[in-house]
Amino acid sequence: MKILLVEDEDSLRETISRSLEKQKYIVESASDFYSALLKINDYDYDCVILDIMLPGGSGLTLLDELKKLHKKESVIIISAKDSLEDKITGLDLGADDYLTKPFHLAELNARIKSVIRRKQQDGEINITVGNVTVYPDRHAVHIDSKELELNRKEFDLLYYFVTNPQRLISKGALAEAVWGDYIDQADSFDFIYSQVKNLRKKLKTAGALPEIKAVYGYGYKLIYDEE
Repeated sequence: MKILLVEDEDSLRETISRSLEKQKYIVESASDFYSALLKINDYDYDCVILDIMLPGGSGLTLLDELKKLHKKESVIIISAKDSLEDKITGLDLGADDYLTKPFHLAELNARIKSVIRRKQQDGEINITVGNVTVYPDRHAVHIDSKELELNRKEFDLLYYFVTNPQRLISKGALAEAVWGDYIDQADSFDFIYSQVKNLRKKLKTAGALPEIKAVYGYGYKLIYDEE
């Protein structure tokens, strides 16, 4: 799962990022209003953690922009301002939760899981396509109730496919979704090809009904015929 952290305080941003990465989230970050605005316009996330007071503008304006774009990201506001007015404004604009600084990282992690769960599968965080069930909170995959062993990148790729079934996905979109801000470290599209190839082989060997089809010259599509 992919998270955008918008926080201008360097030490707090780095601390939160490290904590979330330990929980196996893909974390991108922005330290000011304009860099955050570019990211929410260009990319999709499962959750946005949003500070209100930012260099260049207000986090509430970013929240309003998210809703104007009809995006589906869960949003958690984090703020040093324990203001009832700010809380009401943020929730009215569509925020899913509001957390006052300072807070425990464990509480933030619990709230992230909660807001994502509420928006997926009618409250269920598990995602099932055919006989494949993905458990994002446990980084586990079951096929016909039997667990499938995947490495970190294979899991991230599969998660992206099952949340975008029947959609033609370019190699560039896959790279950005799975590697995020570290896309340059993905070692070009050859590495993506290798990871997807391994994932397709594991799914086929395990008897998965959904299939990742290669679309020559473009990318991939997760195909599943319910009939």
